[in-house]
Amino acid sequence: MSGHSKWSTIKRKKGAADAKRGQLFTRLAKEIAIAAREGGGDIDVNFKLRLAVDRARKENMPKDNIDRAIKRGTGEDKSAGEIERITYEGYAAHGVAVMVDCLTENRNRTVAEIRHALTHGGGNLAEVGSVSWQFKHAAYFVIDAEGKDFDQIFELAVLSGADDITSDDETIEIFAPLEAFKEISDSLKNGGIETEEEKLQYIPKQEMVLDKEKTIKIMHVIEELEDLDDVQNVFSNLQITDEALEALQAA
Repeated sequence: MSGHSKWSTIKRKKGAADAKRGQLFTRLAKEIAIAAREGGGDIDVNFKLRLAVDRARKENMPKDNIDRAIKRGTGEDKSAGEIERITYEGYAAHGVAVMVDCLTENRNRTVAEIRHALTHGGGNLAEVGSVSWQFKHAAYFVIDAEGKDFDQIFELAVLSGADDITSDDETIEIFAPLEAFKEISDSLKNGGIETEEEKLQYIPKQEMVLDKEKTIKIMHVIEELEDLDDVQNVFSNLQITDEALEALQAA
């Protein structure tokens, strides 16, 4: 998974000052609204809301935007449409499996855009359940390794229920069952460990390795999917090699 986490980090750094900031705020607002709708508007009680708000604050989302999103979720703001979460399954070219997590107000628009992106790139949309078996839905955390005590993080994570902790020179990744998400998040926070990412993620049970050119082409399709307004996350079983990562970073 390290290739995926590195690419995610690169995209965040490259996108920090670009024109997609408004799109990012829209996505964050939807996450906040859904969390508030499901668990109420109090971040001290609603863990998912706290997580969504923390993520928004990290991205310097204005407080007014956060407050409006919470009110939308709790029903205080009735001017916006109903949001629903849908996960679409499909294949990119060469049989690469993809899971597309969406928050949308218009299901027909969303599925049409996803189908177009996949078919244009040589793939196809798939039936529910035909792709998801290739993934494990799990809690996932990424921490910048610089200046961090790996042993401390390892102990905090394992004692809180983590299944696996991996590291390289740049990142530390934690994988855990869904039910351990809150405990690990709280444990890291109380231990003074700041995360780069913490979310529920579809982890491939087995990654697919392709050559650099094919990998780059599929990553462009995945980026096209990620750029759609209703798409929150795209997960795949494509292994991003260091060679492909360098080419993507240079692009």
